[in-house]
Amino acid sequence: MQLNVSGHHVDVTDSMRDYVGVKVEKIARHFDIVSDVKCILTVEKLQHKAEATASVNGGTIYCDHVEEDMYAAIDGLVDKLERRVRKYKEKLVDHRAKEKQKNRYA
Repeated sequence: MQLNVSGHHVDVTDSMRDYVGVKVEKIARHFDIVSDVKCILTVEKLQHKAEATASVNGGTIYCDHVEEDMYAAIDGLVDKLERRVRKYKEKLVDHRAKEKQKNRYA
């Protein structure tokens, strides 16, 4: 998985980059459909915003989260991204096929 972390109106420190890497790596470990993640960390007045675009098989998933603390924004972002990737992966699996299989043999 390719990870790109950049900052807008903020210097991205090594600790921020490592924190994002560790959090996003958990998603990549569970879901192998994620191939590329671009994360942008932004500071606007007192709000810290983290946004990410994940490239998955056949599409892209975009998430953003705003908090007063950058690390809390990253945590919220990763939670949203994980939920959306899980939802996307479930859409790929045809659950009705199992039901048709049961009815055919019954």
